[in-house]
Formats: sequence, structure tokens, C-alpha cells
Amino acid sequence: MPFRYGWLMELRHLRYFVIVAEEQNVTRAAERLHVSQPPLSRQIHDLEQEMGVELFRRTAKSLALTDPGKIFLNEARAILLSVDKAVETVRAIAHGDRGQLRIGYAPSLTVELLPNALRAFERECPGVRVSLRDLSSEECWQGLTTRKIDVALTVRPPRSRLRGLVFEKLAAYPLCCAVAAAHPLAKKRSVTLSQLKAERFMIYSREDYPEYFEWLSRLFRPHPIDPCRLEEYDSATGLITAVEAGRGVAMVASSTRALAGPRVKLIPLSPARNTVIVGALSLSISSPLAQRFILALKQNLTS
Repeated sequence: MPFRYGWLMELRHLRYFVIVAEEQNVTRAAERLHVSQPPLSRQIHDLEQEMGVELFRRTAKSLALTDPGKIFLNEARAILLSVDKAVETVRAIAHGDRGQLRIGYAPSLTVELLPNALRAFERECPGVRVSLRDLSSEECWQGLTTRKIDVALTVRPPRSRLRGLVFEKLAAYPLCCAVAAAHPLAKKRSVTLSQLKAERFMIYSREDYPEYFEWLSRLFRPHPIDPCRLEEYDSATGLITAVEAGRGVAMVASSTRALAGPRVKLIPLSPARNTVIVGALSLSISSPLAQRFILALKQNLTS
């Protein structure tokens, strides 16, 4: 007759069986389990009845496992171990101690924020697998909304993009103009928008960084830029390389200095009223891992 899983086949019955098998004595097993002897004996008997198999060979003073009982003992132990591991894993993930954290980031904006925070997070949560994805601001937003990443380090998005998302400000970087070392403006201590209106601009791709183009248009509204003098790039490295080669200038956050190094000169914009807001973008109901990583970012700012 095929085995039927009835109401008796519960985890507690497996645990009872394992303890009785290990002790080979119902009285000692009852003491170990902190239960009374008669109900324990009844549970083992009901389990055998349910399975249709004799698990123990009984004598007046002891119990001994039958051959089927020995096989069932190994299987029961494996099941209980698997359940214990599953519970441990779920608890660890729920408390943010294990799992996978997927981070999207913009290198030029996060080069001063990400490394130290990541080190602190990995010290606190060594069991978490962290994957980093170099993404544009548009890809960060799409990655969050499609649940492909857990947290993004990027510029503050427009309010229209914040439905279901939360943005937590981490830093505000002064706006600078990036120029080649041989550019006539390279020796200046600051530069005004009117001094830049005749320049050729290296900009981030409108498709990948729509907020950057909108922001640049607002910035230069008093001194409109000729659209024909715009050259688009899909990454910070491409933008910096183009500026270094003397193809034009670029408006960037001061944090770009750490990424570009001596390759280009960053000149503060005057008056210094414009800043680039960078922060952590996550789902409104984010995972414990994302919350702990954002906390590490904040703590790193104050440390």
C-alpha cells in the first residue's frame, strides 16, 4: 500500500522518533524532550501505524531499531537538518545577515561614497553577496522598478519618478566645468556661465541620462547652448576622455575629480550656487539588506 502523508507526519513526530531512537529508551527520551512518557509512546506508536511499518523492536527493558527503522532514522535526520538550515537561512536573510545585495551606481558621482561604505557593510554582513552594476541614471530607475537591483546610488530624480521609491540624500557636490589641461580656461580659479556659452559641450546621453540634459538646459537658460555644439557620451569615462582630448568642456560634479585624476582640470562654477545632489534610491518597501547598506552609507558620512 502506498505511503500516505496524514496529519501524524509532522516535524515534531520526526523529532520525537529521532530522540527515542538515539536514547533507545522512552523514559530517557521523554526526559530529554520534556514531555511525559505515555503521550510520547503513543506518538511513536501512531507514527508506526500511519506508516504501516514497525520502526522499533520492543523488549521489556529497551527499544531497538528495526532495519526499516534504521533507514528511517537517517532520512528523518536529513529532513530535520534541512529544515533547520532553511529556518536559519530565512532568519539570516530577514535580519539582513545573508543573501544577495544588488547595487546600481554612477561611478563619477559615487567614487567618494561607495568604497568606504561597501567595506563597512561587508565587515558587518560578511555572509552577503554584493554585486555592483555600473548603470546610467535611467538604468538605475528601471532596475529598481523591475526589481533587478535593490538600491541605486545616483542623482536625485524628478518627483515624477519617485512613485514607489524613496530617495535619501547623501551628499551635495559643487558644480564644476571640466576642461583639458591645455584649455585657455584651465588656469582660471572659477568660471561663469557666460564664459562658457561659446564652448562645445560634452554631455551625457539624453537617452541614458534624461535628467542631466533637463538640468543642463535649465542651467544655461540665460545663455542658451547651440544644440549643434553638443556631443553625447554614455559613460563618465567616455566624457572625461573626450574632454582630455580637447574636444570640448563638460559640466560635472566636483566628485568627478576623484575619478578623472590629473587627466582634466575641474574649475568651480561662479557663483557657487549650483550643486549636484547624490543619494540612495530604493523601493518604498525595501529589503533588510538594502536598509542596512543605506545605513552603512549614512554612518560612513559621519565617521
